[in-house]
Amino acid sequence: MSLAMLPNPFRRMRITVLILACAAASMTAGSVVAQTAYPAVPVAAESPSDAMGRYLRILANTPRDFQALMGAGRAALDLGDAQAAAGFFGRADEVWPTSPMPQVGMGGATVLEGDGDGALIYFARAQKLGATQAMMGADRGLAFDLLGRHAEAQADYRAALGGNQGDEARRRLALSLAITGNRDGALVALSPLLMRRDPASLRTRALVLALGGDQNSARAAVEGAMPGSWPQMAPFIARLATLNSAQKAAAVNLGIFPGTGLPSTGIAVASGVGVPAPAPRVDRLADIDAFLHPPAGPPAPVAPTPAPTMAPPPQQVAQPTASAPATVSASRQKRYWVQLASGVNAAAFPEQMRRIRARSEDLLKGISGYVSEEPGKARLLIGPFRNSADAETFAADLETLSIDAFRWISPEGQPVRKLTTE
Repeated sequence: MSLAMLPNPFRRMRITVLILACAAASMTAGSVVAQTAYPAVPVAAESPSDAMGRYLRILANTPRDFQALMGAGRAALDLGDAQAAAGFFGRADEVWPTSPMPQVGMGGATVLEGDGDGALIYFARAQKLGATQAMMGADRGLAFDLLGRHAEAQADYRAALGGNQGDEARRRLALSLAITGNRDGALVALSPLLMRRDPASLRTRALVLALGGDQNSARAAVEGAMPGSWPQMAPFIARLATLNSAQKAAAVNLGIFPGTGLPSTGIAVASGVGVPAPAPRVDRLADIDAFLHPPAGPPAPVAPTPAPTMAPPPQQVAQPTASAPATVSASRQKRYWVQLASGVNAAAFPEQMRRIRARSEDLLKGISGYVSEEPGKARLLIGPFRNSADAETFAADLETLSIDAFRWISPEGQPVRKLTTE
């Protein structure tokens, strides 16, 4: 199958792999998805880009392979692409809706975007389907940390220490302990990884010391992990002291700072550089250094924030006229939707929308349906919503009426049109 024939998430991730392969190969792969549902990897130290290529080759021939979809979702998260990961996990959920693993994966993707509340909705669904604390603790713990619920976060991290995400759970536990003032406990938690000279943990140690307010030790640790980088790192380290505990968790785990109004504000924005965060984010100090040394050329433009209402603005989706169907146009930024149905034939969606509306007339009154199409697949949607949490809340309300619905993020440039004949 050629690249042009791949379904949209696969095609976009193949491009991502080509761009990030060199950088990702040297990074520590800290997955944000429990790995109990993934096939064994034949190579001991397979990079995220190599894993993505392997899963894409499987999916090119068998697009409904559950294990490959889950593996591709994990690789997408390791490469820092939460939107693509959500697409793979959404497809996996369609293949095996009673498995908890796609919901765990969606929770991990939502955590990567810094949305703790939205992530907890997915983890609650996963738990109802049988997911254990050990299976999702590394990811759910970060969701709790982002909400300032650090005791719950630390309990989740500890439960995940014996699993396939044990190293990343240990690094996150150390940061959480440091955020809550337990520097000694944080260093003890890191010690098994430090004894192995794990590069990501050496950088995590520098952040632990910075969170504890020990500037001299933090400086020595930063210089030991990344020689010559302290002058560029000092502003970031200094700003940590001004943040509350939840904001510190977002800063040291995801590179997200408060105060800009953007859904994913990186360290570079806080430093006046104005570029989005690189990925994967698990290599924290390396990411910060990349923020402070962007590629030559003008800063990347920052996309406008989503509209504050559910109705799509005129420039996003053209309204139908009496003489012509609605024009298909591409959104210039990602948007949050609720998916009601999917299939290969969008022509069936008007009747499906009528049936769904009949079961939830009050909830869907005045709300139009929309269609997103890509090779081999179409989605019936409602929205767009202001943010992830709003979409999750609406999907949960529909589920109380036994309507199977879940959040879906339309990638940048994804065409969406209005459903014209309901």
